[in-house]
Amino acid sequence: MTRRLTLLAVHAHPDDEVTGTGGILARYADEGMRTVLVTCTGGELGDAPDGTKPHDPGHDPEAVARHRHGELAAACGILGVGTLVELGYRDSGMRGWPENDDPRSFWRTPVGAVADRIAGLIAKHRPQVVVTYDPDGGYGHPDHIQAHRATVAAVRAADEPVRLCYTAWPRSWFARLIAEAPRWGVDLSAWFDDDSPADPPPGTPDEDLGFVVPIGRAVERKRLALLAHASQSDNGPLLQIPPAVFHAEMNREAFVEVAPASLAVRRPGGPPRDDLFDGLR
Repeated sequence: MTRRLTLLAVHAHPDDEVTGTGGILARYADEGMRTVLVTCTGGELGDAPDGTKPHDPGHDPEAVARHRHGELAAACGILGVGTLVELGYRDSGMRGWPENDDPRSFWRTPVGAVADRIAGLIAKHRPQVVVTYDPDGGYGHPDHIQAHRATVAAVRAADEPVRLCYTAWPRSWFARLIAEAPRWGVDLSAWFDDDSPADPPPGTPDEDLGFVVPIGRAVERKRLALLAHASQSDNGPLLQIPPAVFHAEMNREAFVEVAPASLAVRRPGGPPRDDLFDGLR
């Protein structure tokens, strides 16, 4: 029997699945592939539906998690995710928050224990491609870093070869976004400090990109899935982009390919490939 092509994506919080991988989840589901999304935490330390921020009076982490579960389910429906697995760990908050030290937090959970659970999912679903964050978690969030560490350990323990990829935002895309945002009426203050662009420039060097995957018509579903997570103000800058511009700027997703044994980046000998399953179909 031919093994079904399968993509497994590991993310830290509800809404992370959309920004970096919403397009590929939708595209590959449309192509008949099995898509498996693993969400590690409930996102307890996100914004409440009424905009109340963590550490503000009235912020109820458990109520936030329940609300975000509903948003996640709605986004998965829009993207056509085949299997959603919620590991149920507690959100650790941003780097330096006191919740980092909460023994219940994802950050404080032994990496091996999480890796064992992800390894079990890899054994069950047998993905050819696994996607997660880079070693810094994209921007240093403890839960993203923990998801990276556990996923890498699980891939290394897999019985069958797996193509491991990290989500990436091309440096050239960030440069264009910073330059064009005022014309689009987009406020980037939630993403960059006042003195940005900083040194080094934000984003992944374009020469490191192993894949730039066009998502075609799935771009509108990506936008709608992002809207399903409307409670989270971090999504504000993307939601400010006019739909036509969103379609033009967010119609592809980029990834770095990694050699799991060494964790070395596989730099492409030519231009980035346009299919995470290139050579695996």
